[in-house]
Amino acid sequence: MRYGFVIDQTRCIGCHACTVACKEENRVPLGTFRTWVKYVEKGEFPNTRRHFAVLRCNHCDNAPCVTICPTVALYRRPDGIVDFDRDRCIGCKSCMQACPYDALYIDPDTHTAAKCHFCAHRVERGLEPACVIVCPERAILTGDLDDPESEVSRVIAREQVTVRKPEQGTRPKLFYVGADHATLAPALQHAPAATLWGQRAEAAPSLTALAAAWRPAPPVAETAKAVAALGRTVYDVPHEPRPWGWRVSTYLWTKSIAAGAVLVDVLGAILGWPGVGGVALPAVGLVFLLLTTFLLVVDLKRPERFLYVLTRPNPRSWLTRGAWILLAFAGALAVWVGAVWTVRLDVIGYLALPLVALALATAGYSAFLFAQAEGRDFWQSPLVLPHLLVSAITAGAAVGLLAYGTAPSAVLWRRTLLWSLGLNLLVVLAECWMPHASPDGAAAARQITRGPWRHAFLGGVVAVGTLIPAALLLTGSPVLAGLAAVLTLAGLLVWEDCWVKAGQSIPLS
Repeated sequence: MRYGFVIDQTRCIGCHACTVACKEENRVPLGTFRTWVKYVEKGEFPNTRRHFAVLRCNHCDNAPCVTICPTVALYRRPDGIVDFDRDRCIGCKSCMQACPYDALYIDPDTHTAAKCHFCAHRVERGLEPACVIVCPERAILTGDLDDPESEVSRVIAREQVTVRKPEQGTRPKLFYVGADHATLAPALQHAPAATLWGQRAEAAPSLTALAAAWRPAPPVAETAKAVAALGRTVYDVPHEPRPWGWRVSTYLWTKSIAAGAVLVDVLGAILGWPGVGGVALPAVGLVFLLLTTFLLVVDLKRPERFLYVLTRPNPRSWLTRGAWILLAFAGALAVWVGAVWTVRLDVIGYLALPLVALALATAGYSAFLFAQAEGRDFWQSPLVLPHLLVSAITAGAAVGLLAYGTAPSAVLWRRTLLWSLGLNLLVVLAECWMPHASPDGAAAARQITRGPWRHAFLGGVVAVGTLIPAALLLTGSPVLAGLAAVLTLAGLLVWEDCWVKAGQSIPLS
């Protein structure tokens, strides 16, 4: 058995009865929606037409929200319904990033994620979902997709149906009859600031947007007039503009410092760099690792449940795997600091290579986490993993130069930072200008290079964070080298902010 939806857009009159029934049946708070109707107009007066799109969870057979959820709060039932257990949710918002259909939201009352659950409490009693029974035109149908005699199966067999974003490979079980493609594809819609009965909510300003406020840039739009001719959004409900904010971008930065400081210190000791191998850089790594954990916990909507990641884990989620990696890295690092402090050479010898492996895992696991955020095409780049590793080495070299800027190994730290800066810049430029697998990924990259974050990118990342530090390192001055290290770390933080915010800049619905 696989329950699914069929929505006949040729019957929909845009009355919002389904939205109201859903909110009443499931006590959905004001300002949030499990099912909603979007109005999209096409053409120009007098040759114009309004189309309606009923949007909601697609109850995918291959649901990315289920895979990424670290606590199995989201799960797929045997009958095909993707259900939700709010008592297990920690409010990490990863499911909102994984869903390509913008179907999840944070409930302001429970501070947990929520979505359409097919009115499972009604289905279990042999009743239809609330939205189905109130639709005056029977535009919404439900039934067993595996039963060829069910009404939904017969409609799918005889009508031309479509699904949203089939290229995502989620195998959605919500089929549309007669839907205009422009109503289902946000990239084909022009979204003005003001719509029927309201204005579009503005996203909270980011660090880089504030830094570039002296010369604000207009949003990137590909031939705005042509897009407007395909469809204009004239009514929509509010959506969370960026579920992940500055805490996530800062977490990436602190994690790269923690992993990089330990990585370059241990490798320097293995290679026999003079004066390397003390407790300074491992201690820095431990402090920034604790700061990374703090940022991850405070970003949760239910931070008091953060231990659920360990006590109720989903082993398929890279949030869970990342927690295991951070825990193992913290333990090994604490033992390493103790061994270095007490000069236990036997422990140091046995632990060096495992610590290097854990540092690399700590720096790079986020690439697989962001890859599970399948709703954000910009984060699906194959360059994310190498870039995280290069960023960690760059951050570690900068911290090492600050710690050993006057030591005999200073020249080695300067050379390491100089080479890593060049490699980091190459990867950054490749992430922005390489061909992307989807139009949404390319559009997000243009938000960095030609959109709201272009000044922060060109000024903060390329100039202040890369070119100026490289020039300062070539002078050979210890003071200027220290300044170069500080500017490098600042540039890495600005890039993480640009990357996280731009990845969420493309609307999902």
